[in-house]
Amino acid sequence: MIRFPLFNLSSRIVLGTLLSFAASASAAPPAPKDGLSRAERREGFVSLFDGRTLRGWHGYRKPGQPIQGWQVIDGAIVRTGAGGDLVSDRSYGDFELRIDWKITPGGNSGIFYRGDESEPEIYRTAIEYQVLDNDRHPDGKNGRDRWASALYGLYAPDKIATRPIGEWNETRIVVRGDHIEHWLNGEKVVDCEIGSPDWKARVAASKFKDWPSFAMLRSGVIGLQDHGDEVSYRNIRIREL
Repeated sequence: MIRFPLFNLSSRIVLGTLLSFAASASAAPPAPKDGLSRAERREGFVSLFDGRTLRGWHGYRKPGQPIQGWQVIDGAIVRTGAGGDLVSDRSYGDFELRIDWKITPGGNSGIFYRGDESEPEIYRTAIEYQVLDNDRHPDGKNGRDRWASALYGLYAPDKIATRPIGEWNETRIVVRGDHIEHWLNGEKVVDCEIGSPDWKARVAASKFKDWPSFAMLRSGVIGLQDHGDEVSYRNIRIREL
């Protein structure tokens, strides 16, 4: 019988260290809880959601009060019950916002921007990126300018880029001065200009004509809409332009 020499204690420690290093080097790095990639950090993005808490957010017109109706579940902000809209503590003017969302069957929600808390409802001042189950929610039958990724009530998406209900969608909202772009899953679906003749004509033919503060702010909060349905948001990051 051939006998192999036994490793001494120091040899076993060195071998264990090498094996551990090799395993960690080959494993993919875990995704950051705040959703920021290295490239996004270099580009100046910051996170609006740490993946664990609702720090940096408050209920609409309820600063300093406990947040109702929204919880953090599995790294996402989830609307779980009645509580009203959720808004960022900070305001933003020109920016690029990236955010992932998924809606439940028949669900309705929205992402507000450039809003403030001077009115009873945020939609009287803010612009809305629509989040919707186009096929099952009744609003989907009221026109394409109600469909997911639309600039709600004014501009329909140029193309339908939504993923099946229950899957995550990737949204980008770019706001620079009066220029607005809505993106969905890598596709630019809305491109418009606040105050243009086309914009003014659309507003005049909509319910927004009765709200003089609508889309007038140069800076405002980001908002997540409580429309009565379960919706989830994650990987919320923004850079100022």
